[in-house]
Amino acid sequence: MKKILLGLVAVAVVAAGGYFGLDFYAQRRVTRDVEAAFEQVRAAGAKASHGKIAFDTKSRTLTISDIVAESGTQSPVNVKIASLTMTGLGQTDAGRISADNIAFNDVEIGATGPTPTIATLTYKAPRITVKDYSGPAGLPQLPASSSIFELYRFAFTQLASINASSVTAPTLTGTMTFSAAAHVGDGAGGEFAYSGLAIENMKNGKIGTNKIDKVAFTINSQAAGKAIKTTGDLANMVATDIDVGAMAAIFDPAKANDDHEYRVQGHVSAGPYVITTTTTPPLNMRIDGMIIDDVRINPSRMQLPALMAMIPPPGSPPPSPAQARELLEKIAGLYSGAVIGNAEMHGFSVETPKGPLKLASMRFNFEHGKIGELAVEGLDGNAENGPFKVGRFALKSLDVVNFMRLSVQFTAQKPSPEQALALLPMIEGVEIKGVTSPYKATGKPVNIDVFSLDWGQFVGTIPSKLRLVAKMAAPLDAADPRQQALVAAGIDRMAVDADLGAVWTEASRSFALEPVKLDMAGLLNASAKVTLANVPREAFSTSAAESLGAAAQIEAGTIELAVHDLGVIDLAIAQFARTQNVSRDEARNAVLSTIKAQGEAVSGGSADVTALVTAISQFIETPGQTLVIKLTPRAKAPALQLMQLLKTDPQSALAQFRIEASTGL
Repeated sequence: MKKILLGLVAVAVVAAGGYFGLDFYAQRRVTRDVEAAFEQVRAAGAKASHGKIAFDTKSRTLTISDIVAESGTQSPVNVKIASLTMTGLGQTDAGRISADNIAFNDVEIGATGPTPTIATLTYKAPRITVKDYSGPAGLPQLPASSSIFELYRFAFTQLASINASSVTAPTLTGTMTFSAAAHVGDGAGGEFAYSGLAIENMKNGKIGTNKIDKVAFTINSQAAGKAIKTTGDLANMVATDIDVGAMAAIFDPAKANDDHEYRVQGHVSAGPYVITTTTTPPLNMRIDGMIIDDVRINPSRMQLPALMAMIPPPGSPPPSPAQARELLEKIAGLYSGAVIGNAEMHGFSVETPKGPLKLASMRFNFEHGKIGELAVEGLDGNAENGPFKVGRFALKSLDVVNFMRLSVQFTAQKPSPEQALALLPMIEGVEIKGVTSPYKATGKPVNIDVFSLDWGQFVGTIPSKLRLVAKMAAPLDAADPRQQALVAAGIDRMAVDADLGAVWTEASRSFALEPVKLDMAGLLNASAKVTLANVPREAFSTSAAESLGAAAQIEAGTIELAVHDLGVIDLAIAQFARTQNVSRDEARNAVLSTIKAQGEAVSGGSADVTALVTAISQFIETPGQTLVIKLTPRAKAPALQLMQLLKTDPQSALAQFRIEASTGL
């Protein structure tokens, strides 16, 4: 609010416009010009009065006492200044006035109904000092209403026309009361206090630095008939490289067609920030620090008054689907006009019934409605069965604006599966690292070293490129029948390391599953590569008929598989021996006999199939070996037909491939 006060400087300096000349130092002339300035305010429909006027010609000091003004709007804005003193008055040119020092003493500004939920708002400052001032000699046009947006537009516009080396206010306090529309209880309101306010290097609509040492606030409200007190403290706020004119543009309807991008702030930092409430349970939250860099806006997309005019006041009937869609579209447009080069929060903590929840940092960047990456790091808390940790969680390339616009279509009815798929391109991946969480009530942890899933290269709404990397471990549950064989073998924990990829190349119409790697600690590691040829674009269609028609054109490609036994064969043989109630050697021989018989049934005398059966038998017979298999199509073969043929005539299906198989340590 201290920024609004700078516009009032013109009320005094306008009187200095005619002082320079032979009549400059005449007290009568000073009084007459000050009176004319106040009359100009009254002529615009406002009220304005003042007390004694004094002018010292030697020091060129003008003092006006007991200034009182009130806007002529339905919801008035009131200004009271005990005294205004301007020292070292001068005139830089015909249209501008300068002063070495300006002092406002005992300033009070009050507004009635600035927003639908705020009934009254008052600011008080014992002293505000402006140094090396230069500004317009004419009187500014007062705000047309007491709307909070109009007040901000007026303040920013006046700031953009003023130059000063510094503006300081040691303290600034305020009070507000809420209206019935806020639904926070009768008599609800709050108090706030700023200390150490300072603006430095204000010139040509730009501010070098804006500092506030501390902001403290208290809000008293009610919920469910119970009184709630909320207190907060925010310290060490510093903003640099501020463009005041650009800020004014987002409140100015005249800028609704300005499609240029303006940088409004270079760097902002603040913290610590502490909030407490007397709710049940109480809230105790702290943020050690916050940083925002490189903020830019597009005025044509960020017209806040137009957006706020669409929001129904509290207590209004729910908006119709058409109104909700229009509002969401406006909000999406607002986001599309904003750019944040980098935003960070660090040292977050909040008390919960289960203990403290802590977050080391959160970071994101935002450009024209799209988050490049949203990353959360160092999350620590307590779950029902014990503490948990998350080293890193990140969403990659989140398209906020298009997500909102797409969700507008779902406000009236549930989306179809095809419509829901359209949400998939709104995000390009997710990454999780360093997770430790308790497994049920066992006291043993589940660990996720890394889980990374990326997708992209969309064909319509279907991704044609996918990559999954996962490395995790978890305890086995002896009560789960599916895990009992592993537990019986003495394995009480399973670790998995996987790397899976898939990509379609439109130019060659090829599709490849590569890499395909799986490492199950203590059991096996495996790798594979599967290729398909003649894969048309229509195979990725959301239309079932179109995709099935395209699938008929797909041809089988090379298939490669390598499996290294780390104990899985012995484990499987031991399980089979237990179920058959035989020895392990007998179980192994039975399995080998079955493989041999099945191989003879499908080989048809094929040397390739015989070699494959031999390699598989050797792999099972001698633990710790590596089995390598490669299948290469002998000619073009439709993949769907081959899959069907494998079910009905495996011998003919295998005959379509040249088979290479081997084992080794």
